[in-house]
Amino acid sequence: MMTTTRRTLLAGTAAAAAVTSGIVIGAAPAPAAPAATSPAALLGGDPIAHLLRRATFGAIPRSLAEARKLGVTAWLDRQLDPQRIDDTACAALLKRLPLAHATPAAVRAALPDHSYEGFGQLGRAVIARAAWSERQLFEVVAGFWANHLHVAAPSSGVWDTRGDYDAQVIRKHAFGRFADMLAASARHPAMLTYLDQRFSTKAHPNENYARELMELHTTGLGYDESDVQDAARLLTGLTVSNAGGYVYDAAKHATGPVDILGFRHPNAAADGERTALAFLDHLAKLPATAERLARKLCARFVADEPPAALVTRLAKVYLDHDTAIVPVLRALFTSAEFAAAIGQKVRTPFEDLVATVRTLGLTPEASGVKALDALYNVLVAAGNAPFRWAPPNGFPDVAAIWASPSVFLMRCNLHLNLATGWYPKQLGRPADLLTSLVPAMPATFGAVVDALATRLIGAPLPAAHTAAVLSVAGKSPTSGVDKSLAGHAPYLIALVLDAPSFQLR
Repeated sequence: MMTTTRRTLLAGTAAAAAVTSGIVIGAAPAPAAPAATSPAALLGGDPIAHLLRRATFGAIPRSLAEARKLGVTAWLDRQLDPQRIDDTACAALLKRLPLAHATPAAVRAALPDHSYEGFGQLGRAVIARAAWSERQLFEVVAGFWANHLHVAAPSSGVWDTRGDYDAQVIRKHAFGRFADMLAASARHPAMLTYLDQRFSTKAHPNENYARELMELHTTGLGYDESDVQDAARLLTGLTVSNAGGYVYDAAKHATGPVDILGFRHPNAAADGERTALAFLDHLAKLPATAERLARKLCARFVADEPPAALVTRLAKVYLDHDTAIVPVLRALFTSAEFAAAIGQKVRTPFEDLVATVRTLGLTPEASGVKALDALYNVLVAAGNAPFRWAPPNGFPDVAAIWASPSVFLMRCNLHLNLATGWYPKQLGRPADLLTSLVPAMPATFGAVVDALATRLIGAPLPAAHTAAVLSVAGKSPTSGVDKSLAGHAPYLIALVLDAPSFQLR
């Protein structure tokens, strides 16, 4: 049997070998004839598998078969219309987390003031949906927008509103218009509290939300301090009532002319809500916002260094379709740049965990949420639990952030725990994990590892990696399969998941 120490050292050696073999993450699209250890070669070069690695939280045989049968266009059409996809099993699971997306009133009725329970249920619901929802593209895109219009959870003052923010702002508008999502965000108590807008008055305008609205939510850098000051004055009045809901308070609104990134208005009326909403709409439709959102979408779904031509095209699609999100997604996923970007992204710890659960065929526990508790706590330790990023800029989505040895070691330990069934033990699993992954058993240990890698990753490992994996079991690639395979199998599965190619999104 393998020891954890030996398998971790070996996995680190495999990762180092991959780096020294020329794998470069986030670089230009793969060449037409990729080297044997390029990201595209390591992942097998299958365009359908590539689409599902980016547009879902992990390709599995059933989803691959469906996508190959439908083709890219029809598969995208189906996923972009999530209400037509039966998701009753995931919906039943989410009933165990009743406060995840409950109304603020329901949360207040169920919990004591400032309880963290609502935050916890929301984070667990994100994991459950990512792992087991059939509406995979919707969940991936909802995660993108939640990160873009980020409200940290937990954070001060939103214990009762954060789940409702996810439901009524992010999930409601994820496939709608960005302009509508932005306006909903600006009028939600969670955002108004998180970025201090609720405390902004005409006597003391608070600039925090006004600044982040431009810098993070829309145009990016390019504003000046007069823009911030005018925006802060214009937005006064957007606040939270004593009962905890959104309200516009004209008594708090600062009047006077404003000139903000091309938005000019006399702002003479005390009731300035309509003007504030017009300003938000103006920001959503600026070319700078279109370019910034297109760049962020490309960084999420294509490469750490987004292709400039694709960014330009997507920004035009966004503007031509009045900030509608679905046309932009369709143009992105059917672009040549996307097709050429196989292996140019790295999974975050969250994505690695969910992809592992999905590819091993693990299922929710029969009742309760202890397994979800355990998975959530693993992600807390890894620094990537849902919404647990304190600054308002959201989690970074570039390889270097998630490439530390400590994060890699956590991934290795997670793979071993899930492959062996040690932790969390409540998850459902196939009666014989190896047979479920490799139904027709090959004759040699090398062929077993090849079959596992093909099933779990999409392509065999490089020969040096296969030999390294098997050395931990004291086997060579040509060793004949014998009775020891049953004992070695969970460790071999975990080591394959430790391979650099599994870390690629």
